[in-house]
Parts: sequence; C-alpha cells; structure tokens
Amino acid sequence: MYCPFCSHEETKVIDSRLSGEGRQIRRRRQCLDCNERFTTFESAELVMPRLVKSDNSRQPFDESKLKNSMVRALEKRPVSSDAFEKAVGRLVHRLRTMGEREVPSRLIGELVMEELRELDEVAYVRFASVYRSFQDVTEFQDEIKRLQEISEATASREQMSLLPELLGKKK
Repeated sequence: MYCPFCSHEETKVIDSRLSGEGRQIRRRRQCLDCNERFTTFESAELVMPRLVKSDNSRQPFDESKLKNSMVRALEKRPVSSDAFEKAVGRLVHRLRTMGEREVPSRLIGELVMEELRELDEVAYVRFASVYRSFQDVTEFQDEIKRLQEISEATASREQMSLLPELLGKKK
C-alpha cells in the first residue's frame, strides 16, 4: 500500500478491526518513511452479472434501478422499509450466488415479481402490469386469478404440512 502523503511503497498495519456490520476491515496504517498515519478499508469485491436485454444489448446491473422499480410498485402500500431492504438484499444475493457472468433481464423481472408477491399482492399486480405490458382489464383479471391460485396452493401446502406434525404428537 502506497502512502497517500509521500507515495512511499512500504507501510505497516498498526490496528485492524471489523466495520460496516462485519463486511469491511478497517486498517490503521503508518508510513515507514514519513511516519504519517492513515486509514484504509478493505472489503470483498463481488461482481454482479451483466444484464442481457431483450434486444441482446448488455449493461451492468444497477441496484438503484431495481430499487426504484420496486418502490414504484410499493408506493402507498403498507410495507416496512426493513421488509423492502430485506427483499432487495435477497434479490441481490440470489444474483451474486448464481455464478453467472450474464443473466437475462427477464430473469430479474421474474425474481422481482416473486419478491413483490411475498411482500404485497397489490404491488405484485402493479409491477406485473407494467412488466408484462397489460393491454386491457382481462389481462389484470387473468393475473389476479393466477395470483389467487398460487395463494390457495401455498395455503393448502402449509395446511398439509401440519398433518404429519399433529399425527406425530398424538402417538
């Protein structure tokens, strides 16, 4: 590490500690030439995949665009900022852990819809209407029917999973 004061190439680490909720290491350094002290921060560089748009153009992933589209769908809905941040975190984590250099933008849209369906069904339908370019009311109705079917299937699966637990307790 070069000294920012005299550009000498040798420095020593005086102190290291975790910062940024454990996602960074803060290091206090001292130049071996001019003895000036300075602080550096070290963090893992996690590369996000590039997006492949429908016209085959490529662009870097932009987390602010993701957040803005979700915020628009969630506008005036009773979803806490904590739940929103966790949903964004899950999306970004899924993209990082895919291990792909490029992902279709369509996949990100589908992942956003999954998260919005869990957060708020109205926000989900709002996002889906723009994302899938609904042309008329029947497309809204079809999407709402599909959402209801998913909700009913999820509810019945949750009820079914309770049966083995209840049967196990009666023994």
